[in-house]
Amino acid sequence: MKKLLLFVILLIPVLNVNGQGIGELAPPKPPETFPAHAFGVDVMFNESGFGLGTFYRYNFSDILTGYVDFSISEAKDPHEVTFIDYWGQTYTLGKVNRGFLLPLFAGLQYRLFENSIYDNLRPYINFAVGPTLVLTDPYDQEFFSALGRGHANYTIGGYVGFGANFGLDKTNLIGINIRYYVIHLFNGGIELLQGRMEKELGGIYLTINLGTMF
Repeated sequence: MKKLLLFVILLIPVLNVNGQGIGELAPPKPPETFPAHAFGVDVMFNESGFGLGTFYRYNFSDILTGYVDFSISEAKDPHEVTFIDYWGQTYTLGKVNRGFLLPLFAGLQYRLFENSIYDNLRPYINFAVGPTLVLTDPYDQEFFSALGRGHANYTIGGYVGFGANFGLDKTNLIGINIRYYVIHLFNGGIELLQGRMEKELGGIYLTINLGTMF
């Protein structure tokens, strides 16, 4: 009885396999075709904190995609140390300005291993470049009132990255992208900590892509 039960258990997966004639090869599954347009949001994380962005993509072909994206994230001096006081409020010693990065980038995305990996995992490499606004405002003032005293710095930035889109849904886009941003200020830098001018901004970002395809 136990042997029969074991045989039935082993036979069940075989019964679920589509049959094919002896000597015939199963025809290759045609690649999935996804909508050409995509629009959505980027949720961004890096060592400086949290950021949000938006993007628009257009598929030139099954492997090449052009896109534009815009994001807002915080910039910090790598020497910043944040403390929490007795009442739960946070403060940073020596901090004179808050910093924010607002890049507007255009880029290209190239899909990898199109014929080797199932379409529910679509890895790619990408790069982008474009103008970047670096905004600073006084740290010793309330957040929203300090925005009116902000100072703008303009430069050029970019990033390279790799990531993947997931699933076979033709409506919803879900993906993840790891990017290395390079943003250099040519005007002497910004003062985030007292007495320190920071010229190199950016770094590694983990970006979650959520959008819709149409």
